[in-house]
Amino acid sequence: MTKYYTVTTPDTGKDGKTRFHKVGVAFPQNEGAKSFMTIQLFATPVNGELVLFEPKADSDDGQVTE
Repeated sequence: MTKYYTVTTPDTGKDGKTRFHKVGVAFPQNEGAKSFMTIQLFATPVNGELVLFEPKADSDDGQVTE
């Protein structure tokens, strides 16, 4: 299984709760002694904030709740 991270952007609702919307994926890369991530965005967050999570195995609906 390829290791990847779910790229999300936070949004605070009217109820004050923060919800994270999936906007892409990130793949860790290694090149010799260098480590970096390749990020593919499906959408550009308006707030400019990205949060990465390890994917949940039991949910594939694109919504991440933490």
